[in-house]
This record gives sequence, structure tokens and C-alpha cells, in this order.
Amino acid sequence: MNTNRLRPRPIQLLLLVPFLGLLDVSYYNVAEPALLGFPFFYWYQLLWVPVTVILIWVVYRRTPHDD
Repeated sequence: MNTNRLRPRPIQLLLLVPFLGLLDVSYYNVAEPALLGFPFFYWYQLLWVPVTVILIWVVYRRTPHDD
């Protein structure tokens, strides 16, 4: 077994950003500021969906693959 594959690369730490951004619910459990009628609680979480997709894509592209 190659233990080098199990060790995370520094670029993979980017995947912690969405986790940390959504970890403390008390930070974003508020109604204001509203955006297009949506309370902050909802649009803050929905904003993380495209951000997470982009971060996953960046990590995937920067990670070397065996193929």
C-alpha cells in the first residue's frame, strides 16, 4: 500500500473551506441582510453550493492522477 497516496496535499485543504464556512450556524442564523427577499440564513448556505463546486473542481484539476 502506498502511504504517500493517503497523505493529503496542501491544495486539498481547500476542501475544508466550505466545511468551516458552514460549521458555526450561530454565525449565519439571522434574517438580515436579506437578498431578493431571502433571509441571510438561506442565501448564505445557497451561496456555498457553487463555491463548493468550484473548489472541488480546482482541487481535482490540481491533483495528479495515475491515468
